[in-house]
Amino acid sequence: MSDQSPRFVLSKKVILEQYQKVSDVADFVSFSSKTNPRVTPVIEEHTNAFFNIHMLNEIKRVKDRSRIVYLAQGWTPQLITDLYDQGIHSFVVDNEFDLDVMLDTLEKTDWRVNLFLRLKLKEHSVRTERYFVFGMNSDIVNERIMQLKDDPHIEELGVHFHRKTQNMSDWKLQRDIEDVLSPETLHAIDMLNIGGGLPSEYANTNADVIDGIFKRIIAFREWLHERNIQLMIEPGRFIAAPAGKLITSITGVYDNNIIINASVYNSDMDAILVPVKLRVENELGDRSGNSYVIKGCTPCSMDLFRYRVYFEEKPKIGDTIVFINAGAYNFRSDFCDLEEIPTKIVE
Repeated sequence: MSDQSPRFVLSKKVILEQYQKVSDVADFVSFSSKTNPRVTPVIEEHTNAFFNIHMLNEIKRVKDRSRIVYLAQGWTPQLITDLYDQGIHSFVVDNEFDLDVMLDTLEKTDWRVNLFLRLKLKEHSVRTERYFVFGMNSDIVNERIMQLKDDPHIEELGVHFHRKTQNMSDWKLQRDIEDVLSPETLHAIDMLNIGGGLPSEYANTNADVIDGIFKRIIAFREWLHERNIQLMIEPGRFIAAPAGKLITSITGVYDNNIIINASVYNSDMDAILVPVKLRVENELGDRSGNSYVIKGCTPCSMDLFRYRVYFEEKPKIGDTIVFINAGAYNFRSDFCDLEEIPTKIVE
């Protein structure tokens, strides 16, 4: 790899600093490994966190399987047995069919598991049919919690929900939970898992709300503790994003367009899917200077890192463009046979 080749750099120091911020406001932290699987071993080595795992292929990232919280759809008794035999004893179930398969499987064993029922909680800021909505309706969750509260196979019983990533307004946690979970349910559960969705700072997001979100989480935790309920949170983006940089080189400059030697398709699929736009090191936040488009290397018109970014000096071919807050969801596609961009982990 030459010095001009694109590369990711992940900072252990920042990973652990971000983890600590979340650990300070929750009883348990479960890192969502899909956000960046290279972050998972760092957190496992240096913290006591749990890990959200959604697919069998992800399990290999975690050495201590007892720290896995497994979320799945389409259970089979064999899958549940295989997971349990590997030491995975904490599960999130998001529909009644899978719940019944789980309970039927447990009934034939002497196992004890930690079980969360995933609640379908309205998201006030999402007004689109783009997303599948996970979880069970509140009446079903309330009913099934009452059935499960004395089940001898269940060690810890909880309710789980999850906000979409980068949501800024869905943080009235106490009100939302009081509206949907009955007092009897709150008395029966041991833990409430509020999922992830903690935002990170991008060029097209308002990071000023993050402090307010943390204050609401702290207040919510106190409210839960008054009811003998512990709080779990599942940050992914909040931990991984600030720890990563994407280092690229300029291969072309014309008009107000900058072409670089990487693509959103092999480095920043978030720019298309969410979409969030990565900030650039040394950009002028006050919109002074000259405005440029930063375009990826493929022929796709959507291969845009930034539609408008401001620099004091005119960039030149061979200059370095460094994207910051680039450590989350930097997975790739095989579009145009693009190569995987290597990642270096630094202290």
